[in-house]
Amino acid sequence: MAQDKIEFDQVIERGCGIDIHKSVLVSTVQGKGIKTETRSCGAFTESIQQLRNWLKSLNVTHIAMESTGVYWKPVYNILEEDFEIILVNARHLKNIPGNKTDKKDSRRIAKLLLAGLLKGSFIPKRPVREMRDLTRYKRRIIEQISSEKNRIHKFLEDANIKLSSVVSNLSGAVATKIIDAMIEGEGNPESLAKLRHGKMKASEQELITALTGNLTEHHKFMLKTVKRSIKDKEDLISELDNEIDNKLKENEMVLDAELLSTIPGVDKESATYILSEIGNNMEQFPTEQHLASWAGLCPGNNESAGKKKVQEPRTETNG
Repeated sequence: MAQDKIEFDQVIERGCGIDIHKSVLVSTVQGKGIKTETRSCGAFTESIQQLRNWLKSLNVTHIAMESTGVYWKPVYNILEEDFEIILVNARHLKNIPGNKTDKKDSRRIAKLLLAGLLKGSFIPKRPVREMRDLTRYKRRIIEQISSEKNRIHKFLEDANIKLSSVVSNLSGAVATKIIDAMIEGEGNPESLAKLRHGKMKASEQELITALTGNLTEHHKFMLKTVKRSIKDKEDLISELDNEIDNKLKENEMVLDAELLSTIPGVDKESATYILSEIGNNMEQFPTEQHLASWAGLCPGNNESAGKKKVQEPRTETNG
């Protein structure tokens, strides 16, 4: 039995659906007064600019494309000033009924766009996206520093030096002085123990016992290399902080950061992270509930046959 064909009202006059691949863009234009046409072009800047000129010549107003990896970004950056762009989550597009093939992807996207059936991802303006790149990269560098500090502990343990057992923090002042002295060639535990200060809970004898081990030249080299790596990353974080501060000033978000900092538990750095993710234009979110849902802070209610399914946490994305 043949199924009835369902037609949707057209809410957008002229639109374009773009199927994005690493090196090829497949675009389909459709709408009132223009012929449905599909074209393929390269993903180089010149090709995208030619695509933009073609769409402008047809008076296309809206574009929809799938958020494929990072390949959508250059296309979005070039086209965003001239068109209303809907970046569609791949999962959302997959859940919409209909045949999905490589040849028909762009046509299907264009058809759904004209019918108003596509839900776009939240994409902040370019200045916010740039600040987001900075803060996300900074977090990665902080994670790398943490990993490097764990390596220091690993090499000390490999030499059977139990410094972490008598100090609260291997990055503290006393531990840093002791490790630096060992790297410079001081191997006498009694001499190293004299670097302690009176506030330490561990006695000098306990420190001597912990520092008695088998520190080889290899251990010294590795400790020196790791500490240099940490120093380089800390310098990089300082540069990133300066650039983030410049972005806040350029985009007039300094006062917004100060206002967010008045929230209990939110310091300046946390406020900066918040602004880099959502910007300062709250028109993107109709209510605070929408913002909480976008941030993945709403409890899920996914239950079937009396069993609750575990919800996957929202991962960091670009969209």
